[in-house]
Amino acid sequence: MPSTSQSKPVAVLGAGSWGTALAILLARNNISTHLWGHDPARIARMEHDRENTVYLPGVPFPDSLQVGDNLVELAGKVDRFLVVVPSHAFRETLEFIKPKLSASAEVAWATKGLEPGSHKLLSQVAAEVLGDNIRTAVVSGPTFAREVAQNLPTAVTAASADEAVAEEVANWLRNDRVRVYTNTDIIGVQLGGAIKNVIAIAAGISDGLGFGANARVALITRGLAELTRLGVAIGGHPETFMGLAGVGDLILTCTDDQSRNRRVGIGLGKGRKLVEILGELGQEAEGVNTARELLALAQEHGVDMPITEQTARVLVGECSPQEAVEALLSREPKPE
Repeated sequence: MPSTSQSKPVAVLGAGSWGTALAILLARNNISTHLWGHDPARIARMEHDRENTVYLPGVPFPDSLQVGDNLVELAGKVDRFLVVVPSHAFRETLEFIKPKLSASAEVAWATKGLEPGSHKLLSQVAAEVLGDNIRTAVVSGPTFAREVAQNLPTAVTAASADEAVAEEVANWLRNDRVRVYTNTDIIGVQLGGAIKNVIAIAAGISDGLGFGANARVALITRGLAELTRLGVAIGGHPETFMGLAGVGDLILTCTDDQSRNRRVGIGLGKGRKLVEILGELGQEAEGVNTARELLALAQEHGVDMPITEQTARVLVGECSPQEAVEALLSREPKPE
């Protein structure tokens, strides 16, 4: 029998591949789950087909998963939210649900990135929009949506400044196939999820250029160094970056072609145009926007992030992938 807490409904906001996979997971955990998406036509198709034929074809919805496009109605009847919209829609989504939130509401998010234009962590955005009284958490770690939807073994991290909230959100997700660790380092967990997308683009560029495994591993390793430097500078804990939300997510995203960000990099390395690559993906590749924001954040804190800098230059068309590699290789030698 589900506990009283487990029986409370959860609204998953964002019906892309990751939002859909998480909604399927929650529903499998005997939680009454509502999946919201902003596109009425797509939501109607999902309700009719009882699967997300665009992003997760072949994975049927559990009976307890409901889908809809009326966020006003949904926010008025649910106290627990898991936000999985792109980072550029994060603030707007929170502003929309805020008037409906009760004092007992919990808002978690699985979005990975920084707010475009401000380079703020999403926890900072949540604090600005929701205030200090709403309990919040972040879900991150090495996950591909299709593998979660297919019920394959997975491990993730639920982080909150309040340990009890982290444990509560972890319990939404835990089952015999999903192991969820908790963490109170909400800064480090979020930053790991943001930076890994940028380094994955860099690793993809390297592979697209045909540079091989040695170069890929060098980028991953030095990318971890960049992540740790910036993370510590803004208040993250060094040990977080050696865990699931740090090196775990970094390795996954840089090495497997299920990663949209890696595929963006591969396309760029092969000389394709960014707009063409993104059009084919049909979904967000968060690293594209995060690179610029991450570089601004690093500069604000006086942190050197050469891989991030060169990746951002390629993405905005300031240099070619080959020129970016030359810039990295010509840097002054120094101790590791």
